[in-house]
Amino acid sequence: MASKNDPFQFQEFDEAGTLLESNRDAVTISIDDEDLKSKKQRSAVGFAQDVGDEEPLINEDREELLSGQKKNAPFWTFEYYQKFFDIETHHVKERILGSLVPWPGKNFIQVHLRKNPDLYGPFWICTTLVFAIAISGNLSTFLRYFGNSNYKYTAEFGKVSIAATAIFSYAWLVPLGLWGLLLWRSNKILNLVSYSFMEIVCVYGYSLAVYIPAVVLWIPHVEWLRWLSIVVALCLSSSVLVMTFWPALRDDHPKVIIATVAGIVLLNGLLAVGCKMYFFSEPKLGPGHVSPPAAKITNGTSS
Repeated sequence: MASKNDPFQFQEFDEAGTLLESNRDAVTISIDDEDLKSKKQRSAVGFAQDVGDEEPLINEDREELLSGQKKNAPFWTFEYYQKFFDIETHHVKERILGSLVPWPGKNFIQVHLRKNPDLYGPFWICTTLVFAIAISGNLSTFLRYFGNSNYKYTAEFGKVSIAATAIFSYAWLVPLGLWGLLLWRSNKILNLVSYSFMEIVCVYGYSLAVYIPAVVLWIPHVEWLRWLSIVVALCLSSSVLVMTFWPALRDDHPKVIIATVAGIVLLNGLLAVGCKMYFFSEPKLGPGHVSPPAAKITNGTSS
C-alpha cells in the first residue's frame, strides 16, 4: 500500500469546491465543451469532416485486405493489366539474365517470377526484336549491294509490320495454346503442376531476349555465322521453355510429353529460321537492276 506521503498518489483537492461555494456566479469550462466547440467552429469555417466520419470506409477496406477478399478488376479493364506493368527495373534485368543463361534444374517461373509475372519486360523485348529484325534486314540488304551502280536501295518499311505480326502472334498465340493444353491435362491428371496464362506469356516473352543479339549477327553476309547464331539462340531459348514447363509435363503420358516438348522446340525454331529466311534473303532484282554479264575473254581480247 502506498504511503500517505507518496507524491504520485492521486489526491482530492477541496480548494476548487471552496472557491465555487464562495462565488456562485463563476463560469466553469470543461474539456468536453472545448472539444464540442472546436468541432462546431471547424464545420462552420468549412473544414473537412472529422476522421471518425470516414472510419466505416477505412475499416471496410482494412477488413477486405486482411481477409484477402479485395475485389479484382475484370480482365477487359485497364486496371486489371496495370498490375502487370508495376515492376522494378532490377527485376526485369534479373529475368532477362535468367533467360539468357538458363541454369539446369532451375525453373524460370519459380526462381525469377515468384508468382509475380509482368508484361512490361515481354512487351519491350518483343518490340525491340521487331525493330531489330526490320532494321538489320534493311541494313543487310544495303551492305549486300553497296557500291553496285545497277542497284537502287529503297528501305522496306513493310518489314516492320510483318515482323510485328510474326513476333507478337508467336508471343501470344503459342502461350494461349500451351496454356489450354496444360489446363486440359491438369484436369485429367490431378497431380500435374499448372501455370497461369500470364506466367506462360511472361516466360515466352523473356525467352525471345536471346534473339536480339543474334539478329544483329545476321547483318554481315556470312552464312556460317548466321546459322551458328541461330543454333545457339535456339538452344538457349528452347532450354528455358523446356525446363520451365517440364514440371507440368513429367507426370503425364510419355507420348504427350514428347509431342508437347517437340512442339515447343519446333515452333521456336520455325520462328528463328523463318525470320532469317524472309528478312535476310537476297532480294530479287527487277529487270532494271540486273547486273551486266561479265565480259568474255577470247584470244586475248574481250568481247
